[in-house]
Amino acid sequence: MSLRRGHALAACVLVFSLLVTFGAWEYARVKEARAAEAEFIRNTLDVAAVVGSRLENYEIMLKGGAALFASVDRPTPAQWRAYAEGMGLGNRFPSMLGLGYVAYVPHSRLPGLQLEWRDAGHGMLDVFPRGVRRHYGPVLYLEPRTPLNVAAIGYDMYADPTRHQAMTEAMETGTTRMSGPVRLLGDPAEAPAGLLLFVPIYRTGTVPRSPAVRRETMRGWVYAPFYVDHFTAGTLRGDPTVRRILVEDVTDGEPIPIYAAGDSGEQDGAPAAFEHEVVLEQFGRRWRMAFESHPAAQAIPQLRNLHLVLALGILASVLLSAIVWTLVRTQRRARKIARRMTEDFRRSEERFRTSMQYSAIGKALLDSEGCIVEANPALGRIVGLDPDSLAGVHFESLFEDEGPDLKEWLTHEDGDVNSVQRLTRRLHRAGDLPRHAQLSCSRIPGNIGQDVRGLAQVEDVTERIMAEARVHALNRTLEARVAMRTRELSQANQELESFAYSISHDLRAPLRAIDGFSRVLAERYGGNLDAAGRDYLDRVRAATARMAGLIDALLAMSRLSRVALNPESVDLSQLAREVVDELKAAEELPGLQVDIEPGLTAWGDVSLLHNLLSNLLGNAVKFSAGRERPHIEFGQGPGPDGTPGFFVRDNGAGFSQQYVDKLFRPFQRLHGQDEFAGHGIGLASVRRIVERHGGSIRAEGRAGEGATFWFTLPLEPPDDAPDGGGAANPGRRA
Repeated sequence: MSLRRGHALAACVLVFSLLVTFGAWEYARVKEARAAEAEFIRNTLDVAAVVGSRLENYEIMLKGGAALFASVDRPTPAQWRAYAEGMGLGNRFPSMLGLGYVAYVPHSRLPGLQLEWRDAGHGMLDVFPRGVRRHYGPVLYLEPRTPLNVAAIGYDMYADPTRHQAMTEAMETGTTRMSGPVRLLGDPAEAPAGLLLFVPIYRTGTVPRSPAVRRETMRGWVYAPFYVDHFTAGTLRGDPTVRRILVEDVTDGEPIPIYAAGDSGEQDGAPAAFEHEVVLEQFGRRWRMAFESHPAAQAIPQLRNLHLVLALGILASVLLSAIVWTLVRTQRRARKIARRMTEDFRRSEERFRTSMQYSAIGKALLDSEGCIVEANPALGRIVGLDPDSLAGVHFESLFEDEGPDLKEWLTHEDGDVNSVQRLTRRLHRAGDLPRHAQLSCSRIPGNIGQDVRGLAQVEDVTERIMAEARVHALNRTLEARVAMRTRELSQANQELESFAYSISHDLRAPLRAIDGFSRVLAERYGGNLDAAGRDYLDRVRAATARMAGLIDALLAMSRLSRVALNPESVDLSQLAREVVDELKAAEELPGLQVDIEPGLTAWGDVSLLHNLLSNLLGNAVKFSAGRERPHIEFGQGPGPDGTPGFFVRDNGAGFSQQYVDKLFRPFQRLHGQDEFAGHGIGLASVRRIVERHGGSIRAEGRAGEGATFWFTLPLEPPDDAPDGGGAANPGRRA
């Protein structure tokens, strides 16, 4: 009888739980459907509001163009282009194809407009389609100047009925008007339909009160063409609740489809869960926007979860009725688990004993008093005692030096059970000298009723510490040697500097004597010499001057390695402009064009960087002087290997790439002295300046086609430099 009652109770619980599950599921399904429908309607209203808002943004931009005509009698094409570029059509208005101006021209004024257009230097204004009409609406301005927009200049928009209607309504009402769907000029037959917005412009600058006066003072329209597909798709993109959208123009009563997107559901046969229509009235046009949602499985995202909840409820009901039958099996399984855990504990204890016995590191279990409970053979070998004799010995008695209070640490109840103490101490070894031991102590729990509080591991590190001491001694010796070599190098640099100055002084004295006597010889006895003699004398003086210049250049290059760096943030663009102004002031440079990229900055010494740019730009001017149109460019960008850097480019004489290694060597020249003057020191100085700043330089060129010099400099101070300065560890480079 009790078994039958158990079956009956299980059946009653199953039926009751199923009824509750189905009732709760139906209630939740209806609630989620209503919430999803409200969300769908709210999304459609938001979409309509976004469409209206974007159209209003277009109107604001067009009225800004109309305000330009109110402030200027007739803006020039350059002013109109500047306004269009300032509005950022491609970024802020991606659906808009252009921003244009259409003039309102009576038939009698059309020839005058064409003459005025030609006299302004814009060419012949060809108004099309051709024909005699009372009024014309030719397109005069249309930005940006794409091929299709340029082809639309002169198109009479007033001749098209659809455009004519919107333009006339805008003129007579003084408000913005939008045309019906039209095919934009130059579009193929399969192109989507387009729309145009018109804002009227009056000669009075304001909107007259009566339609007659508006027609009389009409000047033209500012307009903007845009594709309906692009505009609507850009507005509605990304709405996951809408499966199909249909936009129709119902202004004239007869619906005209202007946009349709999405799947109608005819392929899979699944009807839409919700439908909603929104009517949008804007700029004289009336749009009806019909929205269809996805089928119920997609439109109500929580429906799938509700099905899952229903299935889980049914499963729970079934499982509930089977609980009684699983109690016995659960008890048997618990007993089996207990036996397995006992065996696991036994094996874990055996593994611990094995690791204690055969470990090469000394280990000891400690009680709450800090005494050894058990020690392994390795600890006995380290301290020189029998492991069995260590039982009961206070662990601190094995060390000569004082350490932390181990007893207090082991009995501290608030500490972390898994905390570890690591320290090195002096170990007393029986019958031997003291040893250094690496000690690691950790708290471990003992068995119930067993006084075990910690595990101590002892490793003999005497040999390692002695090796480290020897390494430190060697390091100190090495540091002394480095200091001695540094002093020797400093003395050698001072001697080289003194040698350079003494050589320059000793060389200058005979050069001055040669130059002076040759000048006296030319002045007093030049008449007694023939042409060849005077030529030889001029050559002697020229060689003397060149030798003096070489000495000065050599001294200047040697100073580059000794001068102290005073790094700061340097405006390279401004520095380059100053160098170019100095070059132009020094000599006539007819036809020279120099392009300097603005906003280039680097971190370095301003005087050295001025020297660098003077050499590079001076070389560019010198080697491009023979060109008909010399052009020099200074900028920043990725080099041939992809590394970002600065560059100086010219279209001058250039050089053969096979001799590029000679460019940066002192006194190495790739051109003769009769072709280009110089000492061969400039590029060597440039290389030293760049390398002192932690950068690199390379050159590219072709004979007769110009040359390009790429170099890198720090863009910001290094992190480890005091006050953000210094160039020993350069920051990010370009």
